[in-house]
Amino acid sequence: MDIFPAVDILGGRCVQLVQGKRETAEAYGLPLASALRWIDEGATALHIINLDGAFGNAEANVEIIRELIRETDVFIQLGGGIRSDSDAAGWLTLGVDRVIIGTAAAEDPSIIKRLADEYGSSRIMAGVDAIGGEIAIHGWEKTAGDGAVWAERFEKEGAGSLLFTNVDVEGLCRGIAIDPIKRVINAVQCPVVVSGGVSSITDLRTLRELGAAGAVLGSALYHGMISLSAVIEEFV
Repeated sequence: MDIFPAVDILGGRCVQLVQGKRETAEAYGLPLASALRWIDEGATALHIINLDGAFGNAEANVEIIRELIRETDVFIQLGGGIRSDSDAAGWLTLGVDRVIIGTAAAEDPSIIKRLADEYGSSRIMAGVDAIGGEIAIHGWEKTAGDGAVWAERFEKEGAGSLLFTNVDVEGLCRGIAIDPIKRVINAVQCPVVVSGGVSSITDLRTLRELGAAGAVLGSALYHGMISLSAVIEEFV
């Protein structure tokens, strides 16, 4: 199972949010410092989210993300504020290994096909951020229908993988909610990476049993509830 330490960026700082709410942000210093810390502990991949972009300011943190790409040598998947073909193309050309398309895919699913045709489906991940089982868009401020149904649609359009984020439990450090994860994994054939609520080795073992291809580690990792080196030793 692939393990992705999260490096979420808001206002130039590495942060963690609770249930996707900007006002809950807890800062953990410079993004590059966090990224290098996780790499030093054995990470071979990073999950980078431009939260300012998700909240509508796509130009924010561009230089910081470029620095992360330049100064690290691990697999990078990037999301947040990628609202157009050109946004995605710019990051893929710059060296991001995989882009996460969320709101843009819900508003125009054909963007996934266009990008997959151009860059290969393995580099295109569709984001299914769910609140109460419904896909959440525009910085998690609106919902737009059943997340599992959208997952099927994104796969049919050519997404090589899905990121399922359960916003209901994100950042709470109380464990995963199994049923929403099962619904999405069972709806598709492509790999599903799970984010939201992962708080223990037990959660990760459950995800592996459910068939998740990977997991994003966020708040629990930053709070010291999970040892990244121990996770990598067991799961990677």
